[in-house]
Amino acid sequence: MDPSATTSSPRQPFTAGTATAKKKKKKTTAEALSHDVLCIIFSFLDLFQLIRCSAVSTSWRKAINKLKLNQTEYVKQRHNDPNGLQDASFSQRSLSEQAEQLAMERHALALQRAPASVIQWKGHSVGVNQCRMKMGKVLTGVGDKVMRLWSAESCKCLDEYFLVDKAPLIDFDFDEGKVVGLVGTRICIWNRTETRNVFSSRENLFTKGLCMRYVDPEAVIGCEDGKVRVFDLYSRKCSQIIKMHEGPVTCLAFTDDQLLVSGSSLGTLSLSDLSSDQRVVLLGSTFSAGIKTLCFNPSSYMVFAGSTAGNVSCWDLRKINRTLWETRVSPNVVYSMHHLRNDTSTLVVGGIDGVLRIVDQVTGEVISRCIMDDSSTVLHCSTERFGTVQIESRKLKRLSEDDRIDLMPRASRPQITCLAVGMEKVVTTHNDKYIRVWKFRK
Repeated sequence: MDPSATTSSPRQPFTAGTATAKKKKKKTTAEALSHDVLCIIFSFLDLFQLIRCSAVSTSWRKAINKLKLNQTEYVKQRHNDPNGLQDASFSQRSLSEQAEQLAMERHALALQRAPASVIQWKGHSVGVNQCRMKMGKVLTGVGDKVMRLWSAESCKCLDEYFLVDKAPLIDFDFDEGKVVGLVGTRICIWNRTETRNVFSSRENLFTKGLCMRYVDPEAVIGCEDGKVRVFDLYSRKCSQIIKMHEGPVTCLAFTDDQLLVSGSSLGTLSLSDLSSDQRVVLLGSTFSAGIKTLCFNPSSYMVFAGSTAGNVSCWDLRKINRTLWETRVSPNVVYSMHHLRNDTSTLVVGGIDGVLRIVDQVTGEVISRCIMDDSSTVLHCSTERFGTVQIESRKLKRLSEDDRIDLMPRASRPQITCLAVGMEKVVTTHNDKYIRVWKFRK
């Protein structure tokens, strides 16, 4: 039986250009500015502001890359750094690599010790427990029947994506052109372009999917039967079924080069290369409890696993036979971990005790612990399509190693069910109505 039945869209691949081929897309504000105007504006910005601007749109990135502004700002930054020396290898490496390295260093320092605040708002009518962040945008959902896309800076709602029926939303991800969701026992795809449509695969395509990761053009679903099912968005069929564990697959990490890492409720960790023979390698586990969350760093080939017992462990995929380190970071469940794609120094960890922890990726040492202050300040109110949203600010409080977390009020540390890391910021959800953005500014 063909599992590729559709409900509301024509049979074509869901790419960012699908809708624009039919209808010319209106220019955004970012695209409408001329090259000369952009150059004038960019000349007033420092290196880190330029790096952020390069992520706004293709036209901005091209304008910044063509200018000498990056090189000038990089040299100024190094010259003004009292703790740094002029990099003798500047001419041997590309400017973008130099700028990225400097940005990662600043990001890591900000997470460790910079002053910070927490911006929060009620983004859903019921508790929401998942979030994803890309390109300065945050997608939140699971709990009610709608996913909402937000600006990480302004906290404005940019779009909404509604579920097509009563099936529960289990997991989701997004890119520039679409939102991909695991809904009940099927995959749903929401087109983000002007022509809004929803594709839904056939019911019962998966045996109780528990988690999903998406890298175009494939979505990988971890299931209760210990199998991983690979769904091809173009053929709209399950292209591969791989037995990876004896118990339920609880979490996944999926890379651009089709390297798949999965964790199970039995505490096992497995690796498979979908581009080759699908051979499954058991990485092993030191956990007496199940693996709850996974994070893979493509820059260092390190895999980080968080357990239901509060442990975080690290494996180097180039040295599969041994664990690099294991740290008990929390007295209870670790729900979520994340880091910037090219950051090889810091890992952000959150769990049931509500403490946001910054962990050294190399050693496993917990280098910072953060919670929120009890009181909040109303910044302003924002009128959204679903009602008025009150934007509030709370101070961030850093804890010492000797602080008794169990004596601190739960209002200051609601459980962190999911987190996503951006440049000098972390977005968290807590299975309540609030979305929180932790902004670290050096």
